Amino acid sequence: MKTKSLVASFCLIFSTLLPAYGASVGADARQWHGFVDSYVADLERQLKQKRVPGAALSIVHPDYPSIALGFGKTKIKKGRQVDVNTRFRLASVSKTFAGSLAAKLAEQGVIELDAPVYQYIPELRSTDYKNTLKVSHLLSHSSGLVPNAYDNLIESRMSYPDIVDKLLKVEPLCEPGKCYGYQNVMFSLVGDVIERASGKNYETWMREDIFEPLRMRHASLGYEGMVADENYAYPHVRGRKRWHTARLKKNYYKVLPAAGVNASAADMVQWLKAQLGMYPSVLPPAALQTQVQPYTLTTKERRRRVWREHVNQAHYGLGWRIYQYDDETIYYHSGWVQGYRTDIVVIPRLNVGFSLLLNAESGLINELTTQFIDQLLALPRTA
Repeated sequence: MKTKSLVASFCLIFSTLLPAYGASVGADARQWHGFVDSYVADLERQLKQKRVPGAALSIVHPDYPSIALGFGKTKIKKGRQVDVNTRFRLASVSKTFAGSLAAKLAEQGVIELDAPVYQYIPELRSTDYKNTLKVSHLLSHSSGLVPNAYDNLIESRMSYPDIVDKLLKVEPLCEPGKCYGYQNVMFSLVGDVIERASGKNYETWMREDIFEPLRMRHASLGYEGMVADENYAYPHVRGRKRWHTARLKKNYYKVLPAAGVNASAADMVQWLKAQLGMYPSVLPPAALQTQVQPYTLTTKERRRRVWREHVNQAHYGLGWRIYQYDDETIYYHSGWVQGYRTDIVVIPRLNVGFSLLLNAESGLINELTTQFIDQLLALPRTA
């Protein structure tokens, strides 16, 4: 793996957006750059050690030049070098995009988060949900269904409308809003809500209101967007002794809001900037606040192996996880679909955003993300 220069790989792309820095920077800047350089070197070492085929890293702090780096290859044999524009599947990190778009459209009055879903999808009138299922329940995994209901059908040949039809006949475990159950199909109904409310489909909204204004030039939704040119990371699965390049499957692209976004390291820099409030015309402050309201208690998240000593509160907002991590509030999401693992972290008080994308199903991502958070929080704070 070959690490690109921290300056050359990114600043040439976004130099007009970033503050200048040089020899005159103060101790805080030296501390930040020392931290980033050390983390990147350690990340590259661990990726090599585990022979992870490829990775894309993005780090954002408004006071310093943003970092976008590619590591490794798009595929093991005859792959091209991963660069800042190489597309990865985001898997469930796609939910952060759905949550932000829904929060924005709610602020604009296009949809109402507290409205019953049947107001937008009348077919629900004949189900057990009737008046109880709200739009916010879709986005906060509090519909009342058993976790991952009918995810197995996403991987079948069954169409998305047929899966939804079966899903809505399932008897809930609890009243919507009363319990947590992570969903992909039910979550993706927010795309239907948005289209029924506006007359414009989810993909068009995402392209016109998120990707284009944020200059996420390589971001897309769906299989065709992923393979639009050769600069995309192929999926890899672990065999007995090594990684194997797998076939890029279309199945989870059925549920675009839940798992349909593709993006590069450069794209994720822009997404992190938006989450840090740097593009208020695209994601207004009110929408950013709405999406991280603690809608649903997620107690099991406190028992994650690498975080159990740190996380003392865990909730789900609108497409975002909200953790009290030691003394810091962080917004987080992970993604996992065949051949890919992804993480995104936003630490609002420190104005820091981080994302890591792998084209391999490696648990190493858990350690790498945790190391970033812990090392960042250990930096000395200035008054």
